[in-house]
Amino acid sequence: MSSFNPYTENGGAILAIAGADFSVVAGDTRQSEGYSIQTRYAPKVFRLTDRAVLAVNGFAADGNMFVKKVKQRLEWYRHAHAKDMPLRSIARLIQTMLYSRRFFPYYVYNILGGIEEDGSGAVYSFDPVGSYERETCRAAGPAQSLLQPFLDNQIYFKNQQPVPGTAHPTHLPLQVVLSVVIDSFTSATERHIEVGDGLEIYIILAKGRGLQGLEGVKGVQELSISEDSERIFVIRRELKKD
Repeated sequence: MSSFNPYTENGGAILAIAGADFSVVAGDTRQSEGYSIQTRYAPKVFRLTDRAVLAVNGFAADGNMFVKKVKQRLEWYRHAHAKDMPLRSIARLIQTMLYSRRFFPYYVYNILGGIEEDGSGAVYSFDPVGSYERETCRAAGPAQSLLQPFLDNQIYFKNQQPVPGTAHPTHLPLQVVLSVVIDSFTSATERHIEVGDGLEIYIILAKGRGLQGLEGVKGVQELSISEDSERIFVIRRELKKD
């Protein structure tokens, strides 16, 4: 007799990279179960506020419900305080919500990206029961074993020797980060059946930052309402559909 298991893995991949004054959060749109594709457009990246974007991966039903509950809590905060919750507070909120369900957890791996109150880019990664940390880059999903080593090499410069007399940069420019993100998903799509169809890349820029790195990029759509605060853009691309 098989044991009761309410969870399933719905594939896909998500990642986020923090820059000096921006964050990039991306995810593909394929939802699958095993080798069966359920839908070719199931977004995994969601805008929470003008300074925060959340990517979710794992069990799609749990992910959609968790995003709905996070947005609800942020709306309550907005009505009570007449402002958006700071990014680090959103990270703590997500940790508390996940840990409160630790005995029947949301089977979801979350990556939160955005801008801190000091204007710096930040990425927070979470496991399903709430353990979290701030990082420069993180990938999650079935293709994590392909994506994370590539990010470690390109963002953290692991196994790379700098040119004598120089040092690796602390943060990469936006144009380079976008190139790394697109290359990451292109490679994962070629090698992993659970990744593909579409790619959504969210870019959160700090208040007062220019659009350096976005000039000439095709298909950029701005989602922010005001130019006087943080600004959010999204880029949508097609990936391999096999």
